[in-house]
Amino acid sequence: MVKLIAPMFSLGASGSIGKAVTFAAWKGVPYARELVKPANPKSGGQVGMRGMFKYLAQMWAALSVANKATWETRAEQKTVSPFNAFMSYNMARWRNFLGISIEDPATAAGTNAVFAGGSATAGVRQITISKAITTLNDGKALGIHRALTTGFTPSFANCIAVIEAAGVATFTHVDTPLVPDEYFYNFSAFTDEGLRELEDDEVSDTVV
Repeated sequence: MVKLIAPMFSLGASGSIGKAVTFAAWKGVPYARELVKPANPKSGGQVGMRGMFKYLAQMWAALSVANKATWETRAEQKTVSPFNAFMSYNMARWRNFLGISIEDPATAAGTNAVFAGGSATAGVRQITISKAITTLNDGKALGIHRALTTGFTPSFANCIAVIEAAGVATFTHVDTPLVPDEYFYNFSAFTDEGLRELEDDEVSDTVV
């Protein structure tokens, strides 16, 4: 931080110049510093973490009283609420690219939903990804993964969205904003008991 005397040939200055330097005052002392744009991380892992956190919060609200009761022991051990126990346990599993569970502990059981082939349709700075469930079974969620190369392996680090598998229907996600390039997508499926499986259904399109 650089202190200034009569900045900009005046008694005070504020604002920015050329998106490079910003002028302000702190405790009455004028100063100048480099203009820094706050970061808004949008890597796959970071976006996937935010998506999973939002999904889990919604999932908790829909759990039965019996499901929620299974988290009470873990909550007491950690001196937190059952909700926090549920969130921390499942977020830890997700960071290790394991399935999420409505009950404690996860059993990695059940039968995943049956999906039809997916599709990717490019638009202006965006691609719409579609995936249809034909049989729900114990399916609970669908993870969408993105890469710039074909034949990639879905992982926690390249997940861009988590969508609730709410029934036999077609689910869509709009991936935006995107720069011109070819984008490849694949999918992972989850049961409500912590089983995660890869769909192996790569789709792609090009934003021009």
